[in-house]
Amino acid sequence: MPPALRWVLYPIVVVVGLAAIALALLAVVLSLAYPNLPALEILTDYRPKVPLRVYTADGYLIGEFGEERRAVVSIHDVPEIMKQAILAAEDERFYQHSGVDTLGILRAVQANLVSGGKRQGASTITQQVAKNFFLSSEKTYTRKLYEALLSFKIEHNLSKDQILELYINQIFLGQRAYGFASAAQTYFGKPLADLTIAEAAMLAGLPKAPSADNPIARPKRARIRQQYVLRRMNELGFITDEQYEEALAQPLIIKRDVRETLIHAGYVTEMARQIAAERFPDDVYTRGLRVFTTILRADQEAAYNSLREGVLDYDRRHGYRGAEAYVDISQIKSEQDEALEDALQDFDDAEDLHPAIVLQASTKAIRAYRRGGEIVTLDGEGLKFAGRMIDDKAPANKRLRRGAIIRVQTDDKDHWRIVQMPEVEAAFLAADPRDGAIRALVGGFDFNRNKFNHATQAWRQPGSSFKPFIYSAALERGFNPASVVSDEPISFPATVTGSQAWVPKNYDGKYEGPMRVRRALARSKNMVSIRLLQASGVRYVQDYVTRFGFDAEKHPPYLTMALGAGSVTPWQMVAGYAVFANGGYRIRPYIVSQILDDKNQVLAQAAPTTAGDERLRAIDPRNAFLMDSMMRDVTIYGTGARASAKLKRHDLAGKTGTTNDQVDAWFCGYQQTVVACSWIGFDQPKNLGRRETGGATALPAWISYMGKALKDVPESFLPTPDGLVSLAVPDRGKGPARELFYRENAPAEIEPVWPVDDSQEAVD
Repeated sequence: MPPALRWVLYPIVVVVGLAAIALALLAVVLSLAYPNLPALEILTDYRPKVPLRVYTADGYLIGEFGEERRAVVSIHDVPEIMKQAILAAEDERFYQHSGVDTLGILRAVQANLVSGGKRQGASTITQQVAKNFFLSSEKTYTRKLYEALLSFKIEHNLSKDQILELYINQIFLGQRAYGFASAAQTYFGKPLADLTIAEAAMLAGLPKAPSADNPIARPKRARIRQQYVLRRMNELGFITDEQYEEALAQPLIIKRDVRETLIHAGYVTEMARQIAAERFPDDVYTRGLRVFTTILRADQEAAYNSLREGVLDYDRRHGYRGAEAYVDISQIKSEQDEALEDALQDFDDAEDLHPAIVLQASTKAIRAYRRGGEIVTLDGEGLKFAGRMIDDKAPANKRLRRGAIIRVQTDDKDHWRIVQMPEVEAAFLAADPRDGAIRALVGGFDFNRNKFNHATQAWRQPGSSFKPFIYSAALERGFNPASVVSDEPISFPATVTGSQAWVPKNYDGKYEGPMRVRRALARSKNMVSIRLLQASGVRYVQDYVTRFGFDAEKHPPYLTMALGAGSVTPWQMVAGYAVFANGGYRIRPYIVSQILDDKNQVLAQAAPTTAGDERLRAIDPRNAFLMDSMMRDVTIYGTGARASAKLKRHDLAGKTGTTNDQVDAWFCGYQQTVVACSWIGFDQPKNLGRRETGGATALPAWISYMGKALKDVPESFLPTPDGLVSLAVPDRGKGPARELFYRENAPAEIEPVWPVDDSQEAVD
């Protein structure tokens, strides 16, 4: 062999030999490794961790619980634009390669060599599925080899659409969201099908750095990634130039608070979670349980908005308290500095009460930075509420100056105004009096700030809102609505009250002398209530109120019980008033109707008590009828007269309540189809203010809710039960009126009563 030929052949032989050895070694590795690859049942029988979900009675999602926010979606339900955005961002040759994209690897190698460093990766969607389901995230050659082998095995056993479906449902996308369907809800509050091109591109860009670069944690970095995805979609022909430009220009509205739901029912979802966890403790957050509550979407939103409006109105009446906090922005020079965004991280939005950092402040205007980079200007009417906290005379620790944290809100004309987080708390509860199903429950002003559920956990004095139960007991002891009782001052020694000498007063300090029981309840006369309790017997009444669901030990057998000095919860008050609303039956309020598994099998079902079952009768139907009649007078000409005047109907019944020193304000009442209770007070009990009564402070939220709940509901009244007789009664010197009596207690003669001054509004 000529030497020249030898120099040509020897290198070829060496290269071929080395290649053969490499192939042999690779074959050995494959023969040893491939059989040891994990089985694919986890993919073919995909069972993701699906969170516990809570729904309204009319089918709206209101909350979910679990380590992973996940909504499993079929590939056929994924919009084409979402698929295209994913392919453009992660694997444009997904439908061409066999698991490992050799062309993509070569392109990445070339790009990395040209750029002088390892900057581009080439993992396919199939490789990411292999890694997410079977492998760790360590960066070793062994792990990469197994990833490639698994990818080939996955491609051999599953179709491309099956692989893409797994990827779409399994991938982590930040903020505890797993899968694109969950991410669409988490970031944009909408299903996949409703995403725009710009929103789909934003989501498709998340897998690269989901925790660090999502639009909540780092909105600017997420925006840069989104722009890259849009450009690739345009280059690949998925979107036109016009669509590309429109998507780039579209402002994205991100759900800043990932705990936010479309329905404001944080307290309800927490109650449902506790009930489900108690019943199914082992896998409650992973097996896809669905809990259906009894609340109705429209009622819940009406209750939430009514409570919120009532609390904010109260807060505005009592003035601005100053800066919420201060942050150091002395080193910040630009109004778009990301440090401003970081400074707001500890201050959550409370619905439309947005935190903002004061950049400049004067008595004429305030410039402030709001989360997301918006600069807002407050002047004129927008500053009026906080005027005294801007000048130099304001306390140094409350004055509005650069670095102060304030709250801003838009008014009905979209002008910014300064507001504040209220300190007072509130609760609102509504139920169907016929079976106890809770229609709406709001346990406080803001669930994210204070998770204590005032509707079920707050034991407070009911004040005069407890009087109907005292009057109901008195009817059973021989009194009637026409009975005359003295409204005159009275005093008791310590031996009678159980504590110290007691000289009670009427709320307004005025006394009318002898008056009928009906009028006394409408005008909330304390002296009459005390005398009725005294005549009925305190121990009898203590036992009697348990018929309505109250705890006897929470209502000590002393005369102070007549003024609501015991302890109740709004939940108990709704149950108690329901007895009057439904004709005398004791019902049990409940908030979860059923729990289903992921296959729609019923695991638990409520068994509500229902009015009409005589086994549940709590009081005589005649008693319920007369009490209903007297409490309707409360809402027509008594302490709750604003209710009938505002709602323009006469089938409303209820009672105001104001406790000693104006610590608690209540209004509890009903129409035959719904019973509701409104409460407002401070967590650490203190005076609400001299004019803050049940009628002024708690009743407005009740009226607002009832206005929506009773829209298009016709007036209805309890049927007159047997055993009542009607007699003529002198009406305060104005001529005879008719009054109903228990047949066995009907008086032979009706005692006349002198006329009294009706010119002043009744308050309580």
